[in-house]
Amino acid sequence: MPLITLFSAPKPFTDPHVGLIQRNAIRSWTLLPDTEVILLGDEAGLASVAREFNVMHIPDVKRKEGGVPLVSSMIQTTRQFGAGELLCIVNSDMILMPEFVETARQAARMKNDFVLLSRRWDLDVNQPIDFTEGWQDRLSSTVRRLGALHKPAGSDFFLFPRSCYAEIPDFSIGRAGWDNWMIYKARKEKWPVIDGTPSVMIVHQNHDYSHLPGAKAHYDHPDSNENIRLAGGQANIRYTVLDSTHSLVNGKLARPGMSYLRFMRGVELFLRAVFFFLPENMTENVARPKRWKKRIMKLLRMH
Repeated sequence: MPLITLFSAPKPFTDPHVGLIQRNAIRSWTLLPDTEVILLGDEAGLASVAREFNVMHIPDVKRKEGGVPLVSSMIQTTRQFGAGELLCIVNSDMILMPEFVETARQAARMKNDFVLLSRRWDLDVNQPIDFTEGWQDRLSSTVRRLGALHKPAGSDFFLFPRSCYAEIPDFSIGRAGWDNWMIYKARKEKWPVIDGTPSVMIVHQNHDYSHLPGAKAHYDHPDSNENIRLAGGQANIRYTVLDSTHSLVNGKLARPGMSYLRFMRGVELFLRAVFFFLPENMTENVARPKRWKKRIMKLLRMH
């Protein structure tokens, strides 16, 4: 029985660059020890890629009216057909390295219910990765030279025990909001939210948004507005890696150190709790201190 069942719903392989980075990602997953891979959906080219890499392919996944897979169906289907003790939903452009499995194993030894996530490293990739011996060391070196650590707002994978996330709204994958809700849900259920950034490097291969209507980022898509509604409003999609309860450092769990961003996030949560009775738009204006700075600067410019 594998430790991890890793699952994803890739985009169509029709765009050459999207196809290239997805093939890089899937290949990296197949090299992970003690891990099985499930590809979900019936997008163009997916079946042949699944055969090429000898991974499980399940085309039947529930979708939105526009054809976008539902996160709820992805998790339910994986729980049904996957054999891993831990489940991991991951975006199809993410390269994972062997250290990922050891990081997951360390988290599982310390906690029963939890969710593991981390910040990603962004890198421009325009050619197939050379996965010959030593590839992870070569890639890590390239990332540290040419890549950039993404801001805490991005979460591109969630790893959790099979018992977690038994119920989840019908979010559209690849749109804004659902990943933030995953952190909100864990905090609400009092599951440890473990930030693995100090222990694991995950690599996001940069891309444009040509696969979306109007080539606009998913934040501007109507399905994102529906995701926000399903999540219960703006407050529940403000959760990021800054809301982690633990960090995994050298195989041990530690409380995250205080920083300006974490402090300001604490202020925001406190204000939301105090002014819970206000309408959502008013709560947003009160609880997000960054907006205060923008308003003050605007007033100063006016005078």
